[in-house]
Amino acid sequence: MGKAPAKIGTSSPLDPRVFYRDFVAERQGGRSGTAGWPIECIASGVNANQAPELRKFFRDAKINCEVSSDGNPVYTDATHQAKCLKARHLHHRNSFS
Repeated sequence: MGKAPAKIGTSSPLDPRVFYRDFVAERQGGRSGTAGWPIECIASGVNANQAPELRKFFRDAKINCEVSSDGNPVYTDATHQAKCLKARHLHHRNSFS
């Protein structure tokens, strides 16, 4: 962002094209890839009394994944989430993998 103009071009009869900056796209472009992480995923969680079983599953699968007392796994980033879900034969429907 900076000193670039919000509008480029003129509406002259010879060249009627006018171009506008997309401020929303510029704001999203500066977002970090780790924004919003870690997350506690309720959708892939288990009942609170099954939390020890899920911890044991991740430990046996040699995956370092914290499980909350409510039974929800805590994912540190998208790659970690995909790895944990794949081990459990689950699929994140809004991801691109």
